[in-house]
Amino acid sequence: MKTTDNILYRIKSQGGLTVKMLAEQLGITTMGVRQHLQSLENDGLIEHFDQKAKVGRPTRFWQLTAQGHSRFPDCHSDLSVQLLNAVQQVFGKGGMEQLIAHREQQSLHAYQQALAGQTSIAEKLQLLAQKRSQEGYMATWQQGQLDYYFIEDHCPICVAASECQGLCRSELDMLQQLFVECEVERTEHIVAGARRCAYRLRPKALV
Repeated sequence: MKTTDNILYRIKSQGGLTVKMLAEQLGITTMGVRQHLQSLENDGLIEHFDQKAKVGRPTRFWQLTAQGHSRFPDCHSDLSVQLLNAVQQVFGKGGMEQLIAHREQQSLHAYQQALAGQTSIAEKLQLLAQKRSQEGYMATWQQGQLDYYFIEDHCPICVAASECQGLCRSELDMLQQLFVECEVERTEHIVAGARRCAYRLRPKALV
């Protein structure tokens, strides 16, 4: 992976990063990082923002611009939106709901097969993250003191989901069906303007 692509990927998956953070992660000098950042900024792919520090000067972070986010693929976005609009016009709201339900059941079946035989929440999340990452969602998971977190740093169907909110509802419903032993809540939402989609899973035994 080219260094500039690596920088874009790290900012996409981690959010705002400083020159020092990037230098440590990439194993290059801060001067080298600044040169790459300057190039990416000139291309309109990143921008900076300053965050106040407790002491001293503000800290400068770098984040992706809308153009930078567009470097990460949205699967056939124009065609998807056209097809969704066509379904809405020809078959109405009921037809759209049937389409969403069909997609959800197909995906749910595939994920259930991938997770079959796993009993722990952590093992299931690990396998789901791998499968979703293969589909372009850049998925990871974390374990807190009480809760688990499932995170997707990219949405390859974002444009279509923006046009059809039912797709996002379906994603949440599907995750709840995969983890019936947990209460699942979406805490961050790309379509709502967040950097990523994130879900909190709390075991029902703790609720």
